[in-house]
Amino acid sequence: MASRFAKASWCAALAAMVLVAVAPVRAAEEPIEIFDAHLHYNWEPKPYYELNDVLALFRKHRVTGILATSRPNDGTHALVDAKAEGLWVVPFLRPYRVRPDIQTWFNDPAIFDLIQDEYKRGYYRGIGEFHLSGKDAASEWVKKTVNFAVEHDLYLHAHADDEAVEILMRHNPRAKIIWAHTGFGLSSSRVATMLATYSQLWGELSYRSGITGAGGVLTPEWRGLFEKYPDRFLLGSDTWISERWASYGETMAAYRGWLKQLPRDVAAKIAHGNARRLFAEK
Repeated sequence: MASRFAKASWCAALAAMVLVAVAPVRAAEEPIEIFDAHLHYNWEPKPYYELNDVLALFRKHRVTGILATSRPNDGTHALVDAKAEGLWVVPFLRPYRVRPDIQTWFNDPAIFDLIQDEYKRGYYRGIGEFHLSGKDAASEWVKKTVNFAVEHDLYLHAHADDEAVEILMRHNPRAKIIWAHTGFGLSSSRVATMLATYSQLWGELSYRSGITGAGGVLTPEWRGLFEKYPDRFLLGSDTWISERWASYGETMAAYRGWLKQLPRDVAAKIAHGNARRLFAEK
Protein backbone atom coordinates (compact mmCIF):
# COMPACT_ATOMS: atom_id res chain seq x y z
CA MET A 1 0.00 0.00 0.00
CA ALA A 2 2.78 2.40 1.02
CA SER A 3 4.64 1.57 -2.18
CA ARG A 4 1.58 2.28 -4.30
CA PHE A 5 1.00 5.54 -2.40
CA ALA A 6 4.62 6.62 -2.92
CA LYS A 7 4.41 5.77 -6.61
CA ALA A 8 1.18 7.74 -7.00
CA SER A 9 2.71 10.72 -5.19
CA TRP A 10 5.78 10.57 -7.42
CA CYS A 11 3.60 10.47 -10.55
CA ALA A 12 1.56 13.42 -9.35
CA ALA A 13 4.71 15.40 -8.63
CA LEU A 14 6.11 14.57 -12.05
CA ALA A 15 2.88 15.64 -13.74
CA ALA A 16 2.95 18.92 -11.85
CA MET A 17 6.52 19.58 -12.95
CA VAL A 18 5.58 18.87 -16.56
CA LEU A 19 2.67 21.31 -16.35
CA VAL A 20 4.91 24.00 -14.87
CA ALA A 21 7.49 23.44 -17.59
CA VAL A 22 4.98 23.39 -20.44
CA ALA A 23 2.75 26.30 -19.35
CA PRO A 24 5.27 29.08 -20.16
CA VAL A 25 5.98 27.49 -23.52
CA ARG A 26 2.30 27.45 -24.40
CA ALA A 27 1.91 31.03 -23.26
CA ALA A 28 4.90 32.04 -25.37
CA GLU A 29 3.42 30.31 -28.41
CA GLU A 30 0.18 32.27 -28.22
CA PRO A 31 0.29 34.81 -31.05
CA ILE A 32 0.62 38.43 -30.04
CA GLU A 33 -2.68 40.27 -30.28
CA ILE A 34 -2.97 42.76 -33.11
CA PHE A 35 -4.93 45.97 -33.55
CA ASP A 36 -5.68 46.38 -37.26
CA ALA A 37 -5.39 50.11 -37.84
CA HIS A 38 -6.42 50.08 -41.50
CA LEU A 39 -9.56 48.02 -41.98
CA HIS A 40 -12.09 48.56 -44.79
CA TYR A 41 -15.44 46.80 -44.90
CA ASN A 42 -16.61 48.25 -48.19
CA TRP A 43 -20.17 47.84 -49.49
CA GLU A 44 -20.51 48.46 -53.21
CA PRO A 45 -23.38 47.73 -53.28
CA LYS A 46 -22.96 44.89 -50.77
CA PRO A 47 -19.98 43.25 -49.07
CA TYR A 48 -18.25 40.30 -50.68
CA TYR A 49 -17.71 38.78 -47.22
CA GLU A 50 -20.65 38.54 -44.85
CA LEU A 51 -20.33 40.24 -41.47
CA ASN A 52 -20.12 36.95 -39.55
CA ASP A 53 -17.30 35.78 -41.83
CA VAL A 54 -15.35 38.96 -41.17
CA LEU A 55 -15.83 38.73 -37.41
CA ALA A 56 -14.72 35.09 -37.52
CA LEU A 57 -11.49 36.12 -39.26
CA PHE A 58 -10.71 38.56 -36.46
CA ARG A 59 -11.23 35.86 -33.83
CA LYS A 60 -9.21 33.28 -35.74
CA HIS A 61 -6.20 35.56 -36.14
CA ARG A 62 -6.37 37.22 -32.70
CA VAL A 63 -7.19 40.66 -33.99
CA THR A 64 -8.70 42.34 -30.95
CA GLY A 65 -9.27 45.84 -32.32
CA ILE A 66 -9.83 47.56 -35.65
CA LEU A 67 -9.76 51.06 -37.08
CA ALA A 68 -12.82 50.75 -39.32
CA THR A 69 -13.09 52.98 -42.38
CA SER A 70 -15.42 51.91 -45.17
CA ARG A 71 -16.85 53.04 -48.50
CA PRO A 72 -19.60 53.98 -48.05
CA ASN A 73 -19.76 54.29 -44.27
CA ASP A 74 -22.47 51.59 -44.05
CA GLY A 75 -19.80 48.93 -43.59
CA THR A 76 -18.40 50.72 -40.57
CA HIS A 77 -21.92 51.16 -39.17
CA ALA A 78 -22.38 47.37 -39.41
CA LEU A 79 -19.13 46.67 -37.56
CA VAL A 80 -20.04 49.10 -34.79
CA ASP A 81 -23.59 47.79 -34.49
CA ALA A 82 -22.39 44.18 -34.27
CA LYS A 83 -20.91 44.83 -30.81
CA ALA A 84 -18.78 41.71 -31.27
CA GLU A 85 -17.38 40.28 -28.07
CA GLY A 86 -13.62 40.73 -27.76
CA LEU A 87 -13.40 43.22 -30.63
CA TRP A 88 -12.84 46.95 -30.11
CA VAL A 89 -14.11 48.91 -33.10
CA VAL A 90 -12.70 52.42 -33.57
CA PRO A 91 -14.84 54.02 -36.30
CA PHE A 92 -13.40 56.55 -38.74
CA LEU A 93 -15.60 58.61 -41.05
CA ARG A 94 -14.69 58.05 -44.68
CA PRO A 95 -15.28 61.02 -47.00
CA TYR A 96 -16.29 58.82 -49.94
CA ARG A 97 -19.65 57.66 -51.26
CA VAL A 98 -18.29 55.65 -54.22
CA ARG A 99 -14.79 54.80 -55.41
CA PRO A 100 -14.50 57.69 -57.95
CA ASP A 101 -14.66 60.14 -55.01
CA ILE A 102 -11.00 59.20 -54.39
CA GLN A 103 -10.03 61.43 -57.32
CA THR A 104 -12.26 64.42 -56.61
CA TRP A 105 -13.18 64.64 -52.91
CA PHE A 106 -10.62 67.34 -52.11
CA ASN A 107 -12.35 69.82 -54.46
CA ASP A 108 -15.94 68.77 -53.78
CA PRO A 109 -17.97 70.87 -51.29
CA ALA A 110 -20.57 68.08 -51.15
CA ILE A 111 -17.98 65.87 -49.43
CA PHE A 112 -17.52 68.40 -46.65
CA ASP A 113 -21.31 68.35 -46.19
CA LEU A 114 -21.11 64.55 -45.97
CA ILE A 115 -18.43 64.81 -43.28
CA GLN A 116 -20.48 67.20 -41.17
CA ASP A 117 -23.68 65.17 -41.50
CA GLU A 118 -22.08 61.78 -40.87
CA TYR A 119 -20.21 63.10 -37.84
CA LYS A 120 -23.57 63.63 -36.13
CA ARG A 121 -23.70 59.89 -35.44
CA GLY A 122 -21.58 60.77 -32.44
CA TYR A 123 -19.10 57.91 -32.38
CA TYR A 124 -16.39 58.71 -34.92
CA ARG A 125 -12.78 59.08 -33.77
CA GLY A 126 -11.30 60.23 -37.05
CA ILE A 127 -11.74 61.16 -40.72
CA GLY A 128 -10.31 58.96 -43.47
CA GLU A 129 -8.84 57.05 -45.04
CA PHE A 130 -8.62 59.67 -47.77
CA HIS A 131 -6.20 59.97 -50.69
CA LEU A 132 -4.04 62.99 -51.45
CA SER A 133 -1.06 63.64 -53.68
CA GLY A 134 1.20 66.65 -53.39
CA LYS A 135 -0.46 70.03 -53.81
CA ASP A 136 -3.95 68.51 -54.02
CA ALA A 137 -3.77 68.82 -50.23
CA ALA A 138 -3.68 72.61 -50.51
CA SER A 139 -7.34 72.93 -51.49
CA GLU A 140 -9.86 74.95 -49.54
CA TRP A 141 -11.95 71.87 -48.76
CA VAL A 142 -9.02 69.89 -47.43
CA LYS A 143 -8.14 72.77 -45.13
CA LYS A 144 -11.75 72.88 -43.91
CA THR A 145 -11.59 69.14 -43.23
CA VAL A 146 -8.35 69.46 -41.27
CA ASN A 147 -9.75 72.29 -39.16
CA PHE A 148 -12.98 70.36 -38.58
CA ALA A 149 -10.93 67.41 -37.34
CA VAL A 150 -8.89 69.57 -34.97
CA GLU A 151 -12.02 71.31 -33.68
CA HIS A 152 -13.64 67.97 -32.85
CA ASP A 153 -10.47 66.19 -31.66
CA LEU A 154 -10.48 63.74 -34.56
CA TYR A 155 -7.56 61.97 -36.18
CA LEU A 156 -6.91 62.20 -39.91
CA HIS A 157 -6.16 58.96 -41.77
CA ALA A 158 -4.17 60.10 -44.80
CA HIS A 159 -3.09 57.98 -47.75
CA ALA A 160 -0.67 60.66 -48.86
CA ASP A 161 2.85 61.37 -50.02
CA ASP A 162 5.20 63.28 -47.75
CA GLU A 163 4.51 66.59 -49.51
CA ALA A 164 0.78 66.26 -48.89
CA VAL A 165 1.35 65.31 -45.24
CA GLU A 166 3.42 68.45 -44.75
CA ILE A 167 0.66 70.58 -46.30
CA LEU A 168 -1.90 69.00 -43.96
CA MET A 169 0.31 69.91 -41.02
CA ARG A 170 0.66 73.48 -42.30
CA HIS A 171 -3.12 73.79 -42.52
CA ASN A 172 -3.24 73.27 -38.77
CA PRO A 173 -0.18 72.29 -36.67
CA ARG A 174 -2.50 70.66 -34.12
CA ALA A 175 -3.61 68.03 -36.63
CA LYS A 176 -3.18 64.38 -35.61
CA ILE A 177 -2.38 62.19 -38.59
CA ILE A 178 -2.33 58.44 -39.09
CA TRP A 179 -0.08 58.13 -42.15
CA ALA A 180 -1.50 55.23 -44.15
CA HIS A 181 1.29 53.06 -45.61
CA THR A 182 3.99 55.37 -44.16
CA GLY A 183 5.01 56.56 -47.59
CA PHE A 184 4.95 53.14 -49.30
CA GLY A 185 8.53 52.99 -50.64
CA LEU A 186 9.72 56.33 -49.27
CA SER A 187 13.25 56.07 -47.89
CA SER A 188 13.57 55.16 -44.23
CA SER A 189 15.68 58.27 -43.68
CA ARG A 190 12.86 60.48 -44.99
CA VAL A 191 10.35 58.64 -42.79
CA ALA A 192 12.64 59.31 -39.83
CA THR A 193 12.77 63.01 -40.71
CA MET A 194 8.98 63.19 -40.91
CA LEU A 195 8.56 61.52 -37.51
CA ALA A 196 11.18 63.79 -35.94
CA THR A 197 9.54 66.90 -37.42
CA TYR A 198 5.90 66.10 -36.63
CA SER A 199 5.22 64.75 -33.15
CA GLN A 200 1.56 64.05 -33.98
CA LEU A 201 2.28 61.82 -36.98
CA TRP A 202 1.99 58.04 -36.69
CA GLY A 203 2.95 55.57 -39.41
CA GLU A 204 0.60 52.74 -40.38
CA LEU A 205 2.47 49.93 -42.11
CA SER A 206 0.20 48.15 -44.61
CA TYR A 207 1.84 47.87 -48.06
CA ARG A 208 5.01 49.41 -46.61
CA SER A 209 8.07 48.06 -48.44
CA GLY A 210 11.61 47.62 -47.13
CA ILE A 211 10.77 46.49 -43.60
CA THR A 212 12.15 43.00 -44.15
CA GLY A 213 14.73 41.48 -46.45
CA ALA A 214 15.64 37.92 -47.39
CA GLY A 215 13.95 35.31 -45.25
CA GLY A 216 11.68 37.85 -43.59
CA VAL A 217 14.54 39.32 -41.52
CA LEU A 218 14.10 42.91 -40.36
CA THR A 219 16.34 45.31 -42.22
CA PRO A 220 18.74 47.31 -40.03
CA GLU A 221 17.12 50.58 -41.13
CA TRP A 222 13.64 49.59 -40.04
CA ARG A 223 14.76 47.85 -36.87
CA GLY A 224 16.44 51.12 -36.00
CA LEU A 225 13.28 53.12 -36.73
CA PHE A 226 11.09 50.82 -34.66
CA GLU A 227 13.48 50.93 -31.71
CA LYS A 228 13.95 54.72 -31.92
CA TYR A 229 10.22 55.45 -32.40
CA PRO A 230 8.37 52.54 -30.75
CA ASP A 231 5.37 54.75 -29.96
CA ARG A 232 4.84 55.94 -33.52
CA PHE A 233 3.85 52.88 -35.57
CA LEU A 234 0.64 50.90 -36.16
CA LEU A 235 -0.23 47.77 -38.14
CA GLY A 236 -2.94 47.50 -40.78
CA SER A 237 -4.38 45.11 -43.35
CA ASP A 238 -5.96 47.52 -45.88
CA THR A 239 -8.79 45.17 -46.91
CA TRP A 240 -9.84 47.35 -49.83
CA ILE A 241 -10.57 44.39 -52.13
CA SER A 242 -11.75 40.82 -51.53
CA GLU A 243 -8.27 39.43 -52.21
CA ARG A 244 -6.99 41.24 -49.14
CA TRP A 245 -9.65 39.51 -47.05
CA ALA A 246 -8.68 36.17 -48.58
CA SER A 247 -5.05 36.68 -47.50
CA TYR A 248 -5.90 38.24 -44.13
CA GLY A 249 -4.25 35.45 -42.13
CA GLU A 250 -1.09 35.68 -44.22
CA THR A 251 -0.90 39.42 -43.60
CA MET A 252 -1.15 38.97 -39.84
CA ALA A 253 1.38 36.11 -39.89
CA ALA A 254 3.85 38.28 -41.81
CA TYR A 255 3.56 41.02 -39.19
CA ARG A 256 4.10 38.55 -36.38
CA GLY A 257 7.12 37.17 -38.22
CA TRP A 258 9.06 40.40 -37.85
CA LEU A 259 7.47 41.57 -34.59
CA LYS A 260 9.07 38.61 -32.79
CA GLN A 261 12.48 39.88 -33.89
CA LEU A 262 12.00 43.08 -31.86
CA PRO A 263 12.29 43.56 -28.09
CA ARG A 264 9.05 42.37 -26.52
CA ASP A 265 7.98 45.79 -25.28
CA VAL A 266 8.57 47.39 -28.68
CA ALA A 267 6.65 44.63 -30.46
CA ALA A 268 3.69 44.98 -28.09
CA LYS A 269 3.46 48.72 -28.69
CA ILE A 270 3.47 48.36 -32.46
CA ALA A 271 1.12 45.36 -32.49
CA HIS A 272 -1.59 46.86 -30.31
CA GLY A 273 -0.35 49.13 -27.53
CA ASN A 274 0.00 52.31 -29.54
CA ALA A 275 -3.49 52.02 -30.98
CA ARG A 276 -5.00 51.39 -27.57
CA ARG A 277 -3.21 54.41 -26.17
CA LEU A 278 -4.13 56.71 -29.05
CA PHE A 279 -7.78 55.76 -29.31
CA ALA A 280 -8.58 55.23 -25.63
CA GLU A 281 -11.78 56.92 -24.57
CA LYS A 282 -11.13 60.21 -22.78
